[in-house]
Amino acid sequence: MALNKKDINDITKMIQELYLEDNIPWICGYSGGKDSSAIVQLVWYAIASLPEEQRSHKKVYVISTDTLVESPVIATWAEASLTKMERKAAENKMLILPRRLTPKMNNTYWVNLIGRGYPYPRKNFRWCTDRLKIEPSNSFIKSVLDSENEAILVLGTRKAESKTRREVMEEYEKKRYRAHLSKNGSFANSYVFTPIENWSDDEVWQYLMQYENPWGHSNKELLAMYSGASQDGECPLVLDTSSPSCGNSRFGCWVCTLVSEDRSMAAMIQNDSEKAWMQPLLDFRNDIAGRFDEDGEKVLDTDSTKKIDRERRDFRRKDGRLTWQNEHLVHGPYKKEVREYFLRKLLELEQFIRLNGPEEVKNVCLIRQEELQNIRNIWLNEKHEFEDSLPKIYYDVTGNVYEDDLIVQNRYYSKEEWDLLKLVCKEEFPDEELMLELQSSLLDITAKESTMSRRKNISKVLEKEILKCAYKDEPDALKVENERRNANIINAE
Repeated sequence: MALNKKDINDITKMIQELYLEDNIPWICGYSGGKDSSAIVQLVWYAIASLPEEQRSHKKVYVISTDTLVESPVIATWAEASLTKMERKAAENKMLILPRRLTPKMNNTYWVNLIGRGYPYPRKNFRWCTDRLKIEPSNSFIKSVLDSENEAILVLGTRKAESKTRREVMEEYEKKRYRAHLSKNGSFANSYVFTPIENWSDDEVWQYLMQYENPWGHSNKELLAMYSGASQDGECPLVLDTSSPSCGNSRFGCWVCTLVSEDRSMAAMIQNDSEKAWMQPLLDFRNDIAGRFDEDGEKVLDTDSTKKIDRERRDFRRKDGRLTWQNEHLVHGPYKKEVREYFLRKLLELEQFIRLNGPEEVKNVCLIRQEELQNIRNIWLNEKHEFEDSLPKIYYDVTGNVYEDDLIVQNRYYSKEEWDLLKLVCKEEFPDEELMLELQSSLLDITAKESTMSRRKNISKVLEKEILKCAYKDEPDALKVENERRNANIINAE
């Protein structure tokens, strides 16, 4: 059913009444997509049509979560939109306050994948959503609740998105706190307002095409972006994780590996010759997912991608434990050479886009200085890789000296010592795959502990590192653990 002027007037009146009813601040979720754009636009028009003395009745935060791995196209779009929104709201004397939220710099996608070596996100290990999207939003909501005691979340969720979404929303509808407001199950003293909960996709687009964006962004460009990111040019894509994707395609994080293929980005490249610069982004995403072999040939079958991924990862978990599944070891974090490979490729990709991309992405930043600092710190102090390879990789790719504002503490050894240690381990212990890791860890730990007045726990720390490297290689680990398990069975009998 098509929207008419009365429908828009009714929803505008509803928003105005709720806005003026109390002093509880609003928090509008904004991703730059169609649903969130419609929500902010409806709220904007409702407030703007009030008398001037009522337009600043209470704060309306517009929060946009940037995962720092958003598609450069969308990241640029959303950032420009927030800038325009802030300026226009001030001109209209409205307390609409845009806020760009980002994950903590020690917990970003690249710090976890390249720094800690987390395997790429997958359905049974979806570590990205909480860290990159939920935590920044929740942190902001908590800060508002701490200062204001209450908050109302204004969201663009709709029943038409999926059967599951409809069922959940109908359950909340039965438990309405008051008219149009449901209690938020995640935070006490917070409520949820969903003005377009009964709208269809067509109605959302109808509204956006009939009513001009009030802060100066283009709804027609938004529609063109959606259409261009669909293989058939018809199915609009969802830009926020709270909504279902269109088939197996999605448009959000360019590194997303939660779908088998990023059809959205592929379609954008296919439909627009000016988007050809995005092809390396897609290739790198596929590379992370194990879809390229050592010769750079694309791999599509699942068994091959699993094999590539498995070979890239340590046979032990992060803490050195061995985990079994179907008589095989469950592999843990990425190996040193793989993490270094990913960093080099990412920096090369950033350089490529700056040289070959359009003007709006000439200053694109795929990985931030703070992330590089955290990665370097993890490699040096948690993984004891005192070779300190990050500055060299950075210089090799960019031609610039890596400058770190943070002083690297307790640097007792350098690349020269690392190379010597590597040579000795290779010559004296050619069959001991973990010998270099063991020796570098022991040397680094003891050197850093040497200046401490109390070395109470050093023996436990050293013992832990020794136990992590108590095998020659994966076959030896399997052999040793099988013998241990068999012995336990015999003892139990």
